[in-house]
Order: sequence, then C-alpha cells, then structure tokens
Amino acid sequence: MSDITRTPWSRRQLLRGGLALTAWMLRPSWARAEEEIELAEPIAPVGDPECTRWALLSDTHIAADPENHYRGFYPYRNLQEVTAQIGDDLPDGLVITGDLARLKGQTQAYENLKALLTPIAEQRPVHLALGNHDKRDDFFESFGISYDDDGVVKNKHVVTAEAGPVRLIVLDSLLTVNWWTGKLGELQRSWLGTVLQTCDDKPTILFLHHTLNSQLLDMHRLLDLIKPIAKIKAVVYGHSHKYNYSEFAGIHLINVPATGFNQWGCHPVGWVEARFTRETGEFKLHTIGGNRKLEGHTRTLTWRT
Repeated sequence: MSDITRTPWSRRQLLRGGLALTAWMLRPSWARAEEEIELAEPIAPVGDPECTRWALLSDTHIAADPENHYRGFYPYRNLQEVTAQIGDDLPDGLVITGDLARLKGQTQAYENLKALLTPIAEQRPVHLALGNHDKRDDFFESFGISYDDDGVVKNKHVVTAEAGPVRLIVLDSLLTVNWWTGKLGELQRSWLGTVLQTCDDKPTILFLHHTLNSQLLDMHRLLDLIKPIAKIKAVVYGHSHKYNYSEFAGIHLINVPATGFNQWGCHPVGWVEARFTRETGEFKLHTIGGNRKLEGHTRTLTWRT
C-alpha cells in the first residue's frame, strides 16, 4: 500500500492538495471524509523497499460515449484492454499523466474512467495528473475530490507519494481546457521547490502532462528549479502521443505513449511498465495498437548522482 504520510508536510495538506486514489480505500467509493482519513492508521509503503513496479499511462482520452473513436482507435476499449493486462499481474501502483478525458472533459467521461480504474484502485494506488483536455471541476466532482483556499496549491491537483525506494510527485500543468499549452504556475513551482528542499534525499520522479518543450509555458523555470537538485532523477510526461527518451543535465526525460490513440502511425499506442530502484529505472513498452514494432522494448536508465 502507499504511504503519503512520511513527509515533512501534513496528511491534511496532501489530501487537500490532491487526493491520491490509494489502496487503503478498500471499497468502490473514491472519496472519504477528511476526518476519517486523519484518524486512519499510518499507511505502509508501497512495494519492496529495494524495488517498486508501476504502470505508466498517458492520454487515455476517455469520452462520455464509450463508443467514441478517433483515427480508428476506440480509447475506452483501449483502456479496457490495458487495465485487463495490468490486472493480470498487478504492479505496485499506476500513474496516468493527464488528458484523462476526450477534448473538454465531462463528468460522464470521468465516470467512465473511474469505472475502468476501480478494480485496480481497490487494490493499488492510482494517481492521476490533469492535462489540457481535462476539466478540473468535472474531474473533482466525479472522483469526490475537493480543495479549499488553504490547500497545498490553490486551484491545482498535486499528489505526493512514497513508493518503496523512490518518491513520486504528480504535478498539474492544466492551464486552459482544450488548448495545447500548459503551465505549472508560480505557486506550484514554489510549493515544489519547498518540498524538494525540505524532504530527504530519496530519489524523486516527477510526473506531469505537458511535454517539456514550448507548449509548457514555464518549462525553463521548471528545469532551472530541478537542475541543481540531485534527488530529481527523472520527469515522466505525455501530451505528444509519442514514445521517447531524452535527457537534461543528467535528468532523464521520459515521454510515455498515449493509451487512447496516436497522432502518427509511426508511434505505438499502449503503456509502460516501470521498475524503480534507488540507482536505476527500467522501462518496458507494452503496445496494444499503432506501431507495434517496439513491443517489449526495454530501456534501463541509471540515475544521476
């Protein structure tokens, strides 16, 4: 199970800033009263202390109509297939790096997404980032999440979780619904900087939706922030509907493929199975459509020191 309590900030702050859908929620409901959460027993860390295995998805693009399709792909069916694969050999947790919904985000789209994820979320942590095709209010309504003015980051959905040998931080780059560009914003960057300066030196992986290029409007400010902080080992994102690896100042940049559909036939559609240790990250591609030539492709990355 996940442990989001062993950090220098309070459980109340974490849950207000963005409720992680964690395995201690051993029932179909996706929300608990805050008072109930605060009375809960401490949560055990996810996975083996030496290695943790996670499913990484992006751009699921679930619509209100399960039969919605684009370029010959049916995103609802795709996620059905992927969750079945994941369910056959449950990892320690799952992260989706945004664009959960199709185009503008709708309550029914998130209800459909929730229905597909619930069998996994009843047993493992599921952490969801928001992308440019998500609508924060509809997402919060469907998943029973709320926040107030003294939350972690006002008007943003952020999650921090301990996962065996690593720490996961899920950020919110949603700026304008159904528009390409995104932004973390000064408040979120300031919060991240404070967290990184005050937490221990456990290897840390950042997750967000937008590709680290000009479409993330404050990309350079983010990179300037994390470059000198050695505990940041990798940034995982989606948005481009591509599968790609690159590097910045020793920080690994991992663009996971879209689960819903690709934009160009040369790119795979699917998900990535990741194994994290204190020294390395191993990433294995699972394809369900698009270009399947790289099915099973595995890449091992050594963390910077």
